[in-house]
Amino acid sequence: MFANFLIGLREGLEAALVVGILVAYLVKTDRRELLPRIWLGVAVAVAISLGFGALLTYGPKGLSFEAQEAIGGTLSIVAVAFITWMIFWMARTARSLRGELESRLDVAVEAGGWSLVILALLAVGREGLETALFLWAGAQATGSSTDPLIGGVLGLATAVVLGVLIYRGALKLDLRKFFTWTGALLVIVAGGVLAYGIHDLQEAGILPGLDRLAFDVSEQIPPSSWYGTLLKGTINFSPATTWLEAVAWVLYVVPVLYFFFRTVNGPATPPREATASSAQLPVGGT
Repeated sequence: MFANFLIGLREGLEAALVVGILVAYLVKTDRRELLPRIWLGVAVAVAISLGFGALLTYGPKGLSFEAQEAIGGTLSIVAVAFITWMIFWMARTARSLRGELESRLDVAVEAGGWSLVILALLAVGREGLETALFLWAGAQATGSSTDPLIGGVLGLATAVVLGVLIYRGALKLDLRKFFTWTGALLVIVAGGVLAYGIHDLQEAGILPGLDRLAFDVSEQIPPSSWYGTLLKGTINFSPATTWLEAVAWVLYVVPVLYFFFRTVNGPATPPREATASSAQLPVGGT
C-alpha cells in the first residue's frame, strides 16, 4: 500500500502544483473569467484517467492465462518506462516549471476558444494516465485489487490537501527535496514492477528462465508473513526470484539511480519564455 500511496502522492502533487500555478496566474493577471475553462480541462482529465483505469482493470477479463500474463507483463514494463520518464522530467524542470507553464498559458489565452481547456487537460491528464497505469501495475504485482487502490486514493487525497495549503501559503514545502527523495524511492518501486513484468512474460512463455531461480528465501521470508507482505507491498519484493528478474532489477535500478541523482544535482533547466510579470508571481495567494 505504501508504494501506491507514494505514487498517488507524488503524481497528485505534481498535478495539484500545475493546477495551482495556472489558477494563481489567471487570478494575479485579473482573468478570473477564464478559470472555468481550467476546471473543465481538469474534470475531463480526471474522467479520462478513471476510464483508462477501468479499461486496464476489466479489459483483459476472459482472456487465456497466457494472454493475461503477456498483457500484464507488457503494461508493467510500459508503466516503468512512463514513471522513469516522469521522474527525470520533474528532476530537470521542477525549478523552472512555473515560468514554462505561465508562458504556455499566455499562448493559450491568446489562442482563445478551447485552448485553455486543452492545456489543463494535457497537463493534468498526463499525470492521471501515468497514475492509473502504475497503480494497475502495482495491483498486479501485489496480487491485491483493494490495497493499491486504497493507497493510491489516500496519496491523491493527501496531495490535494498539500496542494491547497501550498497555494494558500499555509505550507512551505521544500519541493526539490520532496521530489528528490520520492523520486529515488520510486526508482526502487519501479524496479520491483519491472521484475514482476519480466516474471509475467516468463509465465506467458515469451521470455525463458522461469525455472532458473537466482534465490529462493520463501522459508526465511514467507510471502504470507507480515514482513513478507510489507516487502511485497512497498518494493514489490518476491522471495523467489528468477535470474532474469534479478538481472533486470539490477540493470535498471543501479544506473537509473546514478543518473537520477546526477540530474537532480545538475544545473536547473532555464524556463523557455517566462514573461517578466510571471517571474515575480508566487504560486499561492489571491
